[in-house]
Amino acid sequence: MDFSVIASSLGQAFEPGMLVMVLVGTILGVIVGSLPGLTSTMGVALLVPFTFGMNPAMGLALLGAIYASSSYAGSISAILLNIPGTPSNCCTLLDGYPMTKKGQASRAIALSTIGSAIGGLISVFALLFLAPPLAILALEFGPQEYFVMALFGVAIIATLSEKNLIKGVIAGIFGLLLSIVGMHPITGEARFTFDLPELFNGLSLVTALIGLYSLPEVVSMLKEKGAAASSGKVEVSGIFSSMKELLHYKMLTLRASIIGIIIGIVPGAGQSIASFIAYDDARKSSKKPEEFGTGCPEGVIASEVSNNAVVGGSLGPAFTLGIPGNAVSAVLISGLMIHGIQPGPSLFADNSEIVYSFIFSLFIANIAFIPIGIFCAKYCVKLLQMPKEIMAALVIGLSVIGSYAVNGSMVEVWVMIAFGALGNFMKYFNLPREPLVLGLVLGTMAESELARALALVQGDIFRLTTGIMTSPICLIMIGLILYSVMHSLLKRRKAIKAAATKETLAEAV
Repeated sequence: MDFSVIASSLGQAFEPGMLVMVLVGTILGVIVGSLPGLTSTMGVALLVPFTFGMNPAMGLALLGAIYASSSYAGSISAILLNIPGTPSNCCTLLDGYPMTKKGQASRAIALSTIGSAIGGLISVFALLFLAPPLAILALEFGPQEYFVMALFGVAIIATLSEKNLIKGVIAGIFGLLLSIVGMHPITGEARFTFDLPELFNGLSLVTALIGLYSLPEVVSMLKEKGAAASSGKVEVSGIFSSMKELLHYKMLTLRASIIGIIIGIVPGAGQSIASFIAYDDARKSSKKPEEFGTGCPEGVIASEVSNNAVVGGSLGPAFTLGIPGNAVSAVLISGLMIHGIQPGPSLFADNSEIVYSFIFSLFIANIAFIPIGIFCAKYCVKLLQMPKEIMAALVIGLSVIGSYAVNGSMVEVWVMIAFGALGNFMKYFNLPREPLVLGLVLGTMAESELARALALVQGDIFRLTTGIMTSPICLIMIGLILYSVMHSLLKRRKAIKAAATKETLAEAV
């Protein structure tokens, strides 16, 4: 590592032009992320053409700032309106929105903002110092490792369903079944698409999340007419107290950051999976796991820290190997190539000053979205003072616009409405929606990687099983799967015994 180059790159990152690009990118990212349906990938892709006339360092600074800030900004609508701005914020609403209903919107947004910044900063440090060795880890993942990782994600359903395991498993299986809509990953055969081109790539996770969570809230709002959306505090404040609270959860923050970085390095895993795994880890390690889902700050911290930690992790293999960690890093690779910069092992040697200045600008962006995010949220949170009828109309409008923006098609709007009806049904019968979302997220990945693994062994199940049992990565993940399931079952058994003991004591009294 050439420290003279690093010093020069650091100076370039603080040049006025670079700082302006970071500021513009951060503001645009907050706007894109907070609007349902406008994903980080879409925001970065839309701005790539505008970087043609810029020098490479400034263009990358703009795109990187959008990536970092939009990954965080989806938490604003998730916390305030129960609509995740991006799919990666789907875990944030599990505890963020209940905190809003308790009148703690200020606290939830502050924790989300600071937590996202910390996760992003830690991942930038990892990208700066550990990118080449960490990227090599990505090469160890083949189809069988991805398949077992998807199974590990499915095992989290047991944790999300501790209160009612049977209902949770049913919802999770239904989510896995919904994930097969679209074309087969190997043969290209269309399944349950009804000859609609919009469904050839499967059901959009953004559309599903908007329908599952927003429309049931509209129904709840309309049942209670006249009152404001929240009777609690509506000012965003308490940044310094939130910093102290995050220090109290420093080990949780560190673990969530490491999870986000590792998941970001693995190509194709993505921010949604990182959020679910970090949320599951936080719940397992918490002294009060029963509070998760009712407005627990640990849930918000774990989700948002891991979500933004993926940013730096995903750029490691993208820069050093030319392998994108997710869709956004793939777009960033195209941005590099547009400027004549070829990602790969020689990137840090041939274009070190540009790459390091980009990394430092990413560091600045993660700090910049703290005041910008808080400023924007300060006015967004005023929505909670609106009468519920107006709020319901606003939520419906955002839901329709967000789902239409996914593919520019009314088919997505109808799919959103269908998921909204499903969400109301599940809420009425007390069926958990989170396992369904997780099944939908992981189903496509599990099926496609299993199909590829079988294709490599020519359909020989014995060879596939042997490959899995001889892979160290697969064995570690199988151990984690067994631990996760057994831990959830034992906790459920203890809870049942405790409830029975309490009931017996009550009868004795």
